[in-house]
Amino acid sequence: MSATESLPSVRFVTVEEGGAPMKAWTFKIAKTGLLAVTVLAVLAIGFALGFRAYRQYLSARVLAVQSPDGIQESMYVRVGGIDQWIQIRGEHRSNPVILFVHGGPGASSIPISSAWQPWEEYFTVVQWDQRGAGRTFRMTGDSVAATITLAQMTQDGIEVAEFLRAHLRKDRIVLIGHSWGSFLGIQMVRQRPDLFHAYVGTGQVVGRQTMEKQFDVVVTRLKALAQAANNTEALAELASISGVPGYSMTKPEIVEKWAKVLSLPPIEAFQLVSPIPPLFMPDFSLLDWYYWCQGISFSATQLRGKSGPMSQTDLRSLGTDFSIPMFFFEGTADIVTPIEPAHVYFQEIKGPQKEFVVFNGGDHFIPFDRPDEFLTQLIKQLRPLVFLTEERRRN
Repeated sequence: MSATESLPSVRFVTVEEGGAPMKAWTFKIAKTGLLAVTVLAVLAIGFALGFRAYRQYLSARVLAVQSPDGIQESMYVRVGGIDQWIQIRGEHRSNPVILFVHGGPGASSIPISSAWQPWEEYFTVVQWDQRGAGRTFRMTGDSVAATITLAQMTQDGIEVAEFLRAHLRKDRIVLIGHSWGSFLGIQMVRQRPDLFHAYVGTGQVVGRQTMEKQFDVVVTRLKALAQAANNTEALAELASISGVPGYSMTKPEIVEKWAKVLSLPPIEAFQLVSPIPPLFMPDFSLLDWYYWCQGISFSATQLRGKSGPMSQTDLRSLGTDFSIPMFFFEGTADIVTPIEPAHVYFQEIKGPQKEFVVFNGGDHFIPFDRPDEFLTQLIKQLRPLVFLTEERRRN
């Protein structure tokens, strides 16, 4: 036997890059990595949801009505042929009742209202998700599109007020209207003044004049940005829609174009003053948040723009004689619903009592970002009036 014959046979195997064994190993690594990422994602989501649930539990304890004669209710009520969501909170049932008519349109104020807890010592505060908003929209979806009209929503508001009178055993209530809600609120008190002690408008919308003034303010801001950027094209186009009051409103495409190009900052730097961050509001699910956002988009489609009621209707057409006290709470720095048209309209109003309350430096959201000052004025202006009126009626 030769030396070479005594050696064991050796077989060499060459694995080329991309071969089957390498592919299998790579796939196993990828599969393991994907599984690990999935597990971590599930754990992170679970932790976030658990943390939110815990914070909501703590928030519920903070916001709980403690008084034995208090009220804390949330419910659907049949209004205008559909189920509409109403929340009622207050420490003393003997207090005056406030119906807060939210803005937007479609922007339910329930998830951003925890700063109003101090109000509940002096008033029973009612919030109503209007047709097309919040939990009301969650119940109906877009099936109510054909009924999203100023006339129908005014009737809805009147039915809500009538329900509250019966449910809370009150002869009359106070109505606060914010922004779009102020436009809707004036319609309500014009049609049924017998339901209300008084009206409070804040961020008051007058109609077309308010919308024109807002557009003019935005155009002024855009011109300043264009000047700073030395954008001659923007300056030329913006000059074509300025100078004539309200003319910029007829050319919204120019405003929208340069707002994007020049990166117009938000109209309002809304600083919510609240003990409970909106994300942790109790009894408000992530699905509720989804429908809250959807309701704003849906209602804006139905009610805003050049063809919407706020642009087409002027409150003066309803008359300026009122049989109940009228109050306007207005911020001097409000550039969503500028103070000037509201003040002109207020001067034309005639009634048994009226007061124009100015919040220096206040923006469009003074009920939310200056709630304590707002409450001070409510206590000063409204509570004595309500109790005096009720005493006179009893006697």
